[in-house]
Amino acid sequence: MPFVIPPDINGYKTIVAPPAKTKPVKVAIYLGKGTSKDAVDLVSKGVRSIAGSTVQIVSGEELGTIDLKPFDVVVFCGGSGSSQSKSIGDAGRNNIREYVRGGGGYFGICAGAYLACSNFSWGLGLLNASTVSNQWRRGKGFVDVELADPGRKVFGDLKGTFKIRYGNGPIIKPGDLTDVPAYTPLSFYRTELAENGTPVGIMIDSPAQAIGNFGKGRVFVSSPHAENTPGLGNVIPRAVLWASGVDAL
Repeated sequence: MPFVIPPDINGYKTIVAPPAKTKPVKVAIYLGKGTSKDAVDLVSKGVRSIAGSTVQIVSGEELGTIDLKPFDVVVFCGGSGSSQSKSIGDAGRNNIREYVRGGGGYFGICAGAYLACSNFSWGLGLLNASTVSNQWRRGKGFVDVELADPGRKVFGDLKGTFKIRYGNGPIIKPGDLTDVPAYTPLSFYRTELAENGTPVGIMIDSPAQAIGNFGKGRVFVSSPHAENTPGLGNVIPRAVLWASGVDAL
């Protein structure tokens, strides 16, 4: 059955305002095994809403050889983090790590957030975060999220909870890396999905979105999907701008 967005989700109102501070950004978005063109198109639309910004689609093979320095941010969308990692290979993983370490930005959504974590042999280790459980098939639907104080500095002073689309995204906790600083939660899950025998209770009050530093670079991860949630169309440009070094309020 197709995934249907209920008509009352966030009242179809724009609840996250456009960023006040912008600059044209050049963004590389991965398209290959482990993601889809539809996912990439949605994120590309958000990036291009930033005046003067450009998107370059890159394959897994290209990420092993391309010079990433001209880009402000590299993006990995939803799908399968392990498949994305296999597609980019050792060369791609090393290239991305060195790019971010040198001052580049990384934005990972769902699978891209898994890819950024530090507890997988195939992960990038850009965020000092581990997943709480290896049972990841928690389900797909809408859940309630609430901004933390640092999140209001990125997204604006949005009070209370709002709806966001969730689809098996990572439930994270602090990792055990000694050479990467702790992450900062931007928002927290206030309700959960726990289907297919997955652990109940671990999602509530866990981070939905988080930011961190890796070397000189910035890392932004989102477990849920704002890119196709009504009312949250400005989350993608704000996240990309933050990862690029712009505090967008």
